[in-house]
Amino acid sequence: MPVIESKYKPSFFFKKGFISTVYSGLVRRVKDVKQKRERITLFDGDFIDLDWSFSKEKTKKLVILLHGLEGNGQRPYMTGAAKLFNDSDIDAVCVNFRGCSGEDNLKYRSYHSGATEDLDAIITHIISEKEYSEIYLKGISLGANMILKYLGERAVVPSQIKAAVTASVPCYLYGSAKALHTFKNKLYHDRFLKHLVNRLKNKQQHFKEDLSIKDIASIKTLFDFDNLYTAKAHGFKDALDYYEKCSCLQFLPNIKIPALIINALNDSFLSPECYPVKAAKNNRYLYLEMPQHGGHVGFVDKKGVYYNEKRALEFVKQTY
Repeated sequence: MPVIESKYKPSFFFKKGFISTVYSGLVRRVKDVKQKRERITLFDGDFIDLDWSFSKEKTKKLVILLHGLEGNGQRPYMTGAAKLFNDSDIDAVCVNFRGCSGEDNLKYRSYHSGATEDLDAIITHIISEKEYSEIYLKGISLGANMILKYLGERAVVPSQIKAAVTASVPCYLYGSAKALHTFKNKLYHDRFLKHLVNRLKNKQQHFKEDLSIKDIASIKTLFDFDNLYTAKAHGFKDALDYYEKCSCLQFLPNIKIPALIINALNDSFLSPECYPVKAAKNNRYLYLEMPQHGGHVGFVDKKGVYYNEKRALEFVKQTY
């Protein structure tokens, strides 16, 4: 599909990518979302926690929401979307990736940008145990890459999955990794690294044969983290192998259900490859929207409802 002209026009204050990104990550609050937790067991004996919220009326429509790096099911960009969909008679389930629900996961491995086997397990569970005839996928950042990879890497997806919406997608992981290591992103880089290393220190207490304190002390950058832990714990040769195999960019031509990508042009986390114009023009199922503003997951809009959330609801309603 041709590239979509975006209608997103934030107030003057939120036109700066840094301000919209930081505000959305540290200041935004969403109230009145009641969630019910369900724990499911994965194929390897590990677990994932799902946080459900429901519409007032009984429905057979569901949106599955996936968070970004070091996020969880209670982040405002998750609960904000859940609330909007619930108010529109669509149930929502906020996925907490392995180790992200407030309790360490059981295995040495955790989650990563390409862990579509976990997404597949979640979808399989929902289809087999619940009664939803229409399922929509919405992902942010890391979770967005996972959704697009999932849709494009398999010949057939379950017929219940009708559409997907993704925002702030690092379609080319190596490019985004390089962007995060630049000086302009040092604040974000260091914050992510601190959280990841602290969690790795806790994991090391249970897996001393796999990881030493000396190993952790050697981690100075996110690239070091991916090279030492992410790649090795999940079966990749090194960080570059992980980035290459898990980037959704290569899978976009194969997507065969309506899928929308919303990537702001002032998102400092994204490299030029993360704006897949050619792929969108050559795939009638793939839609690309590139607002001038929005930063990284910072699509601040009126009345506390973010633009990417409004667009997600509009987009899935087109598939009814």
